[in-house]
Amino acid sequence: MQPLISVIVPVYNGQDYLGKCIESIEAQTYENLEIIIINDGSTDNTGTVCVRLKERFENIRVITTEDVGVSAARNAGIDAAKGVFITFVDADDRLRPKTLAALYDCIMETGSDVAGCSFFSWQEEEEWEDFLNNKYRIEKPVKYSSGDYLKDEILKGNSRCWSKLYRRGAVGKLRFKEGLTIGEDMLFLITLLPYVRGIAETAYPGYGYFQNPGGAMKRKFTSGYMDQITCWELAREEVRKLDSELNSQVTSILIMGILLTVGKLAALSAGERRKQKQYVRICHEKLKEESRIPGACERLSRGYQIKVKLFLYVPGLYLRLYHLKSR
Repeated sequence: MQPLISVIVPVYNGQDYLGKCIESIEAQTYENLEIIIINDGSTDNTGTVCVRLKERFENIRVITTEDVGVSAARNAGIDAAKGVFITFVDADDRLRPKTLAALYDCIMETGSDVAGCSFFSWQEEEEWEDFLNNKYRIEKPVKYSSGDYLKDEILKGNSRCWSKLYRRGAVGKLRFKEGLTIGEDMLFLITLLPYVRGIAETAYPGYGYFQNPGGAMKRKFTSGYMDQITCWELAREEVRKLDSELNSQVTSILIMGILLTVGKLAALSAGERRKQKQYVRICHEKLKEESRIPGACERLSRGYQIKVKLFLYVPGLYLRLYHLKSR
């Protein structure tokens, strides 16, 4: 008997794509699944879609929350999960049919508590269909210790909570930090590291990541973009507990996060930017502080080093130049 896998799917206003996401999960070659959909305060017809899916598939449970955010929605899913393993799938994404079987096999083969796979980015249905029709070998997994995974994966960009399978016992009482909208998955992974016996990765592209034009990273600046900075500040505290020698490396990522946030501010019109001047000031002060950390700026590319100096010394000019470039 296969151990139960709980698939946690948070959704907000996903009437147009939730059905296809769930169908891709139901099509898994790994059969012992429960699917927990968390309808997080949707104002469209997502609720109706959930009802129809529940009537169609016996292994679906639906939890309704009041627009509490993706972190709290995932936490509600973890609390409700009955599986020996859990995984997260965003409601606009999809899985290849062998994905969960491949991740489960990785865990069993390596004795790890977490297994991850690669992903494919797509926007059009034709791209997704072509991706499904392509054959991919499931490569032998690589097993990492927690420390190596932090250095070689998370701090090099593999900081997503989706496209991974987790042993429920390793997650324990750990939950996503609520109230954050950007970077919460990276923080969850880093906080999880001390509790896992190992993490396996396979290059198999089992997860289909939909580049949603309405996604958080595509929208205009809101105060929520500051979460990107907050998450890396919190992550740095966790990293220091694991390996203090990584301080400058994490700080360099934090600096890039500050500049990416500044880029979002710069893309606003002059009038909109004046309304957000408090966040420009916060970014400037944080960049000034972080750039003093020994070794942090030296880790940045030449282009980022120039950006740091320009924003520090002539922030107004930097914003105007960046705005012109982003038009």
